[in-house]
Amino acid sequence: MNPAGMTNSATRSRNGGVLTIVLFTVYALLLVGLILFKFPFDYGVQTIHRDVNLIPFAGSVTKNGSFASGEVLENVLAFVPLGIYLGMVRSHWSFWLQLLVIVATTVIFETIQYSFAIGRADITDVLGNTLGGIVGIGIYAAVARGLRSRTNRVMNIICVVLTVLVVLFWAYLALHSFVRTR
Repeated sequence: MNPAGMTNSATRSRNGGVLTIVLFTVYALLLVGLILFKFPFDYGVQTIHRDVNLIPFAGSVTKNGSFASGEVLENVLAFVPLGIYLGMVRSHWSFWLQLLVIVATTVIFETIQYSFAIGRADITDVLGNTLGGIVGIGIYAAVARGLRSRTNRVMNIICVVLTVLVVLFWAYLALHSFVRTR
């Protein structure tokens, strides 16, 4: 028993378990690589500049006036796992606390991008990332309603498969980029 009077299995269940923590760590590292280092995407040599966009979706309009939904969708998809993992490791937190963590995370990423001139700080990214996190929270809540005590076990299986696919995709892109530069 731990000091709170919970058994180790109850503590593991409440905190998400070792596999969940490992998967969450891999996801966090991939997210940092994607947002701060733009890995595995090759954008060529970028000029160093600081840019802030505070007008929602203004940076998502192309030169011909059409809406570039791909970048917004990528931002949403990149943060869906954060909402799911928050549900897995902090299911006892309220929706609002989980949402606060998601918003804080995306604002921190945007602030770092601006501070180190490694990308554009964009309110559209904050909105897309937040929406993705909310979708992830919703997915976890829906699955938890149906599966109850088996939720994290099933979600871990899904997350393992998706993590392996993402890592293989990143490795492919990195190899392709390496071969192309030679």
